[in-house]
Amino acid sequence: MNPEHMTPFGRRLLDRRNFMKNTGFSLGGLGLAQLLAGEGRASSDNPAEFTGKAPIRPDIDPDNPYLPRQGHFEGAAKQVLVIFCPGAVSHVDTFDYKPALAKLHGQKPPGMPAVTFEGPSGNLAKPFWDFKPRGQSGKMTSELLPKIGELADDFCFVHSLHTQSSAHPQGENFINTGFTMEGFPSFGAWATYALGSECEDLPAFVAINDPRGLARSGKNNFGSGFLPAAFQGTDFNAKNPPANLGRPMDYSASDDKQTVDLLQRLNAKHLEKYPGDANLAARVASYELAGQMQMSVPEMMDLASEPESIHKEYGTESGSELKREYAKNCILARRLIEKGVRVVQLFNGSDPSGGNGITNWDSHSNIADTHAMQAEIMDQPTAALISDLKRRGLLKDTLIVWCTEFGRMPFLQGNGTGRDHNPEAFTCFFAGAGVKKGYSYGQSDEFGFKAAVDPTSLYDFNATILHLMGLDHERLSFYHNGLERRLTNVHGHVIKEILV
Repeated sequence: MNPEHMTPFGRRLLDRRNFMKNTGFSLGGLGLAQLLAGEGRASSDNPAEFTGKAPIRPDIDPDNPYLPRQGHFEGAAKQVLVIFCPGAVSHVDTFDYKPALAKLHGQKPPGMPAVTFEGPSGNLAKPFWDFKPRGQSGKMTSELLPKIGELADDFCFVHSLHTQSSAHPQGENFINTGFTMEGFPSFGAWATYALGSECEDLPAFVAINDPRGLARSGKNNFGSGFLPAAFQGTDFNAKNPPANLGRPMDYSASDDKQTVDLLQRLNAKHLEKYPGDANLAARVASYELAGQMQMSVPEMMDLASEPESIHKEYGTESGSELKREYAKNCILARRLIEKGVRVVQLFNGSDPSGGNGITNWDSHSNIADTHAMQAEIMDQPTAALISDLKRRGLLKDTLIVWCTEFGRMPFLQGNGTGRDHNPEAFTCFFAGAGVKKGYSYGQSDEFGFKAAVDPTSLYDFNATILHLMGLDHERLSFYHNGLERRLTNVHGHVIKEILV
């Protein structure tokens, strides 16, 4: 090629001095890579993270991906129930008592932003509901959730949480998957990938969606991301059982069994040709689990078998229709925990069309009405669920996590009736296996605006949940696209102060 027809960069490549320099750098890089490979630092089979800890790979049988597995150490919790409230519950109106808000109601102290997520900010606003001391601990909680507040002596509150996003989809992704972007495994997928399940005829991970539908981030909240597909959450609720489990009316039980037996033989021969194919094994395992669920799910969904006292306690026959349906979801959650399902994620709120307090906790206007509506749905059934689990002795091995994606501002929006998103401070709580009772960790500032004492990231939050399940968040990883990926990315510390 005529050098005159080449780009300036191309002509530089033909320069002898540049050629020798680039060759020297390349050879040096190859030599360094060889040295690192010899020390095991560049090998995908045994990569060491920056912490100096090598990943621990769960020993998964591709033919039986749900078999129970040992954790990294003895964990306090064998199961986890996550109660997730999409839309962002206002911490300053529920569990984070701030007397300064009443004292300075209607004022705008210095340091408060003029503009927040949805526009101009207004003045400080006292809680819309009175706070009262609860139980022997004297924990101050609001009258918005009185029945949940009555259980405060069983809870371990974290008041200094903060997150990376003030947008709902990214906020939901972050708390549930550890990343604001989509495509990463959810907490439930990580837990079942590491530990499998103690239950043979039900999914290892169940997501019980709100009666109104999916949350804003949809199935990403309980997806498997780049983990094997076997570990994604199976979503259904008391109103909508898993689809396509029923046998056609003109198809006998004998026909069904013969078909299943034939499929098992064919699948086994197919797997022999492709040993170690995780996607194929996951598909076969899902079909086999579906066959088992044809027997187990109808029994699980039969809430009519519950005594009248349970229905009354949960509130399945009182209040709004949404409350009654959510109450049935709460009974279903308890039954799943009883059966040994590893992770149950119970949603209180959805977001099919933007929410704004109608379908979830996102109260940008009329918070007094919209939060009250959501609380009527959640309070009695959730309190009954926690009390029921405790009464049956299930909290000995079950960790309860009540959470939301971020908080709300201590001041009103410009419209004067709602609170905007607040990623700088919010409250979640734990209960059950491995955590202190009647305890509060961390503090937000005097207004509930920013985390002030022991600021706690969601990386710390998720690291603590994994620790309680016997998993080291720094060593539970999956090699994907050249990186050791984990739920907590490269961050996170266990909140040791809340552990028993």
